[in-house]
Amino acid sequence: MARNEGGPNRRHRPEERKEFDQRILELARVTRVTKGGKRMRFRAAVIIGDRKGRVAFGVAKGGDVTISVNKAVVQAKKHLFTVPIVNETIPHIVDQKFSAASILLKPAPRGTGIKAGGAVRVVLELAGVPNVVAKILGSGNKINNAKATMLALKRLKLKKKSVETSAAEAAAPAEAPATA
Repeated sequence: MARNEGGPNRRHRPEERKEFDQRILELARVTRVTKGGKRMRFRAAVIIGDRKGRVAFGVAKGGDVTISVNKAVVQAKKHLFTVPIVNETIPHIVDQKFSAASILLKPAPRGTGIKAGGAVRVVLELAGVPNVVAKILGSGNKINNAKATMLALKRLKLKKKSVETSAAEAAAPAEAPATA
């Protein structure tokens, strides 16, 4: 006897947890003018992230809102990357330009939170960066600001190897004069 999936026994089914949270950054109705008239479509800009360091951005068009959002999510999943987080913030200051949009990201001390606006705030929240200060310079275009933020986050590097080598180099000369 098969159980009715939509009936009263539905609550006993374990909850399905989505891997990524998603936010629609922008939803626009766009038109293409043809000989027969205007063709309406929807453009969705979606940001996905797991709030643990992985984030992505996708833009897609479709005849319906749900179709365009689903296509944007699929596109975003193809471009996932991991954001390096050190001491609950980003490792260093980064400045990035995309088109006319320019973004400045700075590390912040614990307890600061996300001090950012617009598309940058959404990207940083879904990336899971708890403390950061950001400034949008130039364009107010949400899509370009999101792309600039993504490029800025991709430029972040951990300086683990350089710290280890500089510590080893600093220790070696200090020991050499003492033994000579």
